[in-house]
Amino acid sequence: MAQHNAFYAQSGGVTAVINASACGVIEACRRHPDRIGKVYAGHNGIIGALTEDLIDVSQETDETIAALRHTPGGAFGSCRYKLKDIESHRAQYERLIEVFKAHDIRYFFYNGGGDSADTCLKVSQLSEKLGYPLTAIHVPKTVDNDLPITDNSPGFGSVAKYIATSTLEASLDIASMCATSTKVFVLEVMGRHAGWIAAAGALAGQGEGDPPHLVIFPEVHFNRARVMARVEESVKKYGYCVIVVSEGARYEDGTFLADSGNTDAFGHRQLGGVAPTLAGMVKQDLGYKYHWAVADYLQRAARHLASKTDVEQAYAVGEKAVELAIEGKNSMMPAIKRVSETPYEWRIEAAPLAEVANREKFMPREFIREDGFGITEACRQYLSPLIQGEDFPPFENGLPKVAHLKLARVERKLPEFKI
Repeated sequence: MAQHNAFYAQSGGVTAVINASACGVIEACRRHPDRIGKVYAGHNGIIGALTEDLIDVSQETDETIAALRHTPGGAFGSCRYKLKDIESHRAQYERLIEVFKAHDIRYFFYNGGGDSADTCLKVSQLSEKLGYPLTAIHVPKTVDNDLPITDNSPGFGSVAKYIATSTLEASLDIASMCATSTKVFVLEVMGRHAGWIAAAGALAGQGEGDPPHLVIFPEVHFNRARVMARVEESVKKYGYCVIVVSEGARYEDGTFLADSGNTDAFGHRQLGGVAPTLAGMVKQDLGYKYHWAVADYLQRAARHLASKTDVEQAYAVGEKAVELAIEGKNSMMPAIKRVSETPYEWRIEAAPLAEVANREKFMPREFIREDGFGITEACRQYLSPLIQGEDFPPFENGLPKVAHLKLARVERKLPEFKI
């Protein structure tokens, strides 16, 4: 078969291991020179395709591409930009096909979460309508762990490891000071609708009385009186209280505790500040001295503490995406399948994008303790394998070494396009 070029782009919030997926895609492409010529990366995600702002990845050495495996962030730039429906915004999709035609791109690899899966599906559908042969494969990524079908989402395991570790370490700090100082510590973690990351914080505690003493999930309606009663009980019983709270914590009417009143580029409510909001309640209702922290970007950028399982899975889905494309599969996503619990074993299978796009996977009720403030043993068994193993980056002068790319631009062939 003839040789054609490939397009790869990163979308949405980045993770500690999204570049490991990029490494998997690019290295796999380089192993098929008979089918794939150059790999072009979109600068800042799908925007790079729309504006014909392409990066010639062939200019990067094998050593630089290999270093992506231990580099956090999004090496080619990411974006929060969701393509609208094809009917009313057909010009955007036609522009994508024009750019792909101009640069002989026949393989489309889009690395992101649920919204990215939707974009990949739409691009696949339009290329078929327009009669342009394009193989579109979605490469899964999201720290929120809310993609369906796949057992877990690449990026989540490393966040889970970081949050569990941070909860453990901060808890020791609070425990040592609580007699004369701080009584309550609140750690805010990501998770708009699904409490997977908050649940990971519970891995820090192994038995009765171990922190965190409360985990607050988006899936469980927030009841101020119940939460404050549990905080007071914990302080009286153990001398202190550690809380892990999801940014998506909400009241029974669906209102977020930390709703800023704004929306992001995807139309999602802008959240932030649930930790100080909750800490303020503690001060107002109970009068305890408190500290709070927001894990924010630190949790998804902490490549130095990445889970080895997560790194291996992130690379594997990138590699598998290319294999699926070479096999002629289209509109698919490489999904992780848990084969065995003990020992933990997994493999990669193909999942149809139509069953992935615009669907979220929430914490099942059997993973949340009956009182709503912690995780069950079933949840612990699910989470534990995902944080196993260390995959430390190389260090130089005391700091992690990261990839430094040339990011050489491809010469534009088309007129400017306004997005």
